[in-house]
Amino acid sequence: DSVDQAVDIGNDTEYGLAAYVSGTDQEAVRQVARRLRAGQVNLNGAAPDLMAPFGGFKMSGNGREWGDLAFHEFLEVKAVLGYGAQQAAE
Repeated sequence: DSVDQAVDIGNDTEYGLAAYVSGTDQEAVRQVARRLRAGQVNLNGAAPDLMAPFGGFKMSGNGREWGDLAFHEFLEVKAVLGYGAQQAAE
């Protein structure tokens, strides 16, 4: 019956892989997209973009595929301190 109810229904699931929002008021469509708990939200039939991260929320998992963020799934961050040439205090 309302946008609020539609968002509540869309978010009332244990999954959150993708969502789709269609409408003529672009700003309203964007506002609904921000409220949806899904890893990817497609607005007005937008074409797929393999550079955009793809992955879910909730039980759909938090990992990401595609795009730069996908590489983070395979990397471990390491800090190396004192690597540069440095004179010891005399």
